[in-house]
Amino acid sequence: MTASADANPPKPMPSWALQPLAVLDTETTGLYPAAGDRVIEVAVVAFDHGVITDRWSTLVDPGKPMDAEVTQLTGIHTADLEGQPPFAAIISVLLEKLKGRVLVAYNASFDRTFLLHEFGRAGRPWPSGSKWLDPLVFAKELQRGQGNHKLGSVAKRLGVPLEEAHRAAADAECAGWVLLKLAESLPDDFAQVLDNHEKWEAAQEAERQVWRGRQQRANPRRQGQLDPDLPLNALGPAYPFGDELDPVRAMYARR
Repeated sequence: MTASADANPPKPMPSWALQPLAVLDTETTGLYPAAGDRVIEVAVVAFDHGVITDRWSTLVDPGKPMDAEVTQLTGIHTADLEGQPPFAAIISVLLEKLKGRVLVAYNASFDRTFLLHEFGRAGRPWPSGSKWLDPLVFAKELQRGQGNHKLGSVAKRLGVPLEEAHRAAADAECAGWVLLKLAESLPDDFAQVLDNHEKWEAAQEAERQVWRGRQQRANPRRQGQLDPDLPLNALGPAYPFGDELDPVRAMYARR
């Protein structure tokens, strides 16, 4: 008997993946918000019932000139940011875009850390009780041994296009589709998904701690160079833990 092409149809998307999602991405002047690095672009792509229902993005004036390396990475120049709103001026719109939605970001600790600093500078509280999903956490578990976990690499393995890497709207849209693709291999029960997310994220953080300790022992001069307020994986959506030992070089060569 010849096997049919439909013998193993794709698993239906779980219902939790059809709920309202807000996929976030930020571009920044550098790695360290506690040292003065700022957000220069924010995007939110809304997914409802598994389809995009809204796209919103804005450039943000960081109040400081851009480094040439960041311009090379993102294509955003200092002149592009002149006359753009400061972050404090976009908070109300941003909150409206996030309201009532599960928050999604690829390498979420990067975006979350910068957003918390920007909200703090503006004297505004971050919404309490927000649920976050990080597709990177799922990708690292579900694509073990398949290569690095840059956003572009994971997307390529899943057949998801990434049209304009390192721009907030394109990265956010890609991250949303990556999550929906990965959802096909995740449990149907949302509580179990959140539980798995928490467990896998904690295990991956422990792995990063071990890796970081090894690198610091191998490079004693780098002791204390990393910002203690910044998560260990806070290099943005394309940073693959372990593929690049120098975090600054990783930021500017993560395409």
